[in-house]
Amino acid sequence: MNELTSNAAKRLSRLGQRAVYGLALLEAAETNSNIVALSGDLGNSSGLDRFRSQFPERYINIGIAEQNMVGFASGMSTLGYNCFASSFAPFITMRSCEQVRLNLGYMQSNVKIVSIGSGISMGYLGNSHFGLEDIAIINSIPNIPIICPADTSQVYEAVRFLSNYSGPAYLRLTGVAGEETVYKDSVNVEIGGSNTINNGEDILVLSYGSTLQRCKVAVQSLNNLRSGSIHLEDVYSLRPLNTKLLELVRRFNKIMVVEEHRETGGLFTCLSQYTATEGLSKQWEHVSLPDRFLISGSYQELSSRYGLDIEGITRKLNSLHFK
Repeated sequence: MNELTSNAAKRLSRLGQRAVYGLALLEAAETNSNIVALSGDLGNSSGLDRFRSQFPERYINIGIAEQNMVGFASGMSTLGYNCFASSFAPFITMRSCEQVRLNLGYMQSNVKIVSIGSGISMGYLGNSHFGLEDIAIINSIPNIPIICPADTSQVYEAVRFLSNYSGPAYLRLTGVAGEETVYKDSVNVEIGGSNTINNGEDILVLSYGSTLQRCKVAVQSLNNLRSGSIHLEDVYSLRPLNTKLLELVRRFNKIMVVEEHRETGGLFTCLSQYTATEGLSKQWEHVSLPDRFLISGSYQELSSRYGLDIEGITRKLNSLHFK
């Protein structure tokens, strides 16, 4: 493929978000010689095999040494490079937390941390590979925006935006290959943005990442059955939260947050803190992963077990409707 587009990326959903990340970064590097890809010995897993073949001088395999990778990328950024450093979510956030805090949060290095396998997509490898605390960790460090795309088309747009963005950022990739897409056409991505998927007046549903498509199906199904209308918002920019989102939270009384993250430290924590600070009383429903170590299993098995599949989301949303 000579030129990747948002619509082409959507058609490549069978390959998954990681593969499209690699293709999008390759396209960006063709026109921007300052883009460098770094990997924690996960070039193929990060979708960077083509990048490595075409730009071997701009692909750096640090090895299984995420702390060193973040520090190395920070140093390269001082030479004018826009560095994209990728590894599995728990390793690139937990293992290298000190480096992320100082080099990205404090020094504002032009480094994009790309976490692959966030959430439960690596669940077959057990708790060592679950990426369930990463948003909480990055949220605790000042000055690092967080973007979590819902599908491959949005991954493409996120990489295109970040390839021209100067400063640190955290790009969170979720889900597995072959998932249904959310967006039919290209979609804007920016720091502090969100997208309305469905307008409604009775219940507000907030989600991001791979769970958004399942929320979309659940909302459409219940909107067809119930007289009330459900509003669905894609909160792809988890940090900073924008004024539009906070206005929605203020306007709606019934709010449901669906996220592939622990129930502590994610979007629900941020919004419940906001409403408590503002003295707002809301009826909350929260679909997320529990604050305990999970069992191992396939992505589909774990999504079903912990209520993050379409059926589980629909049940929770239906119960909120009748509260």
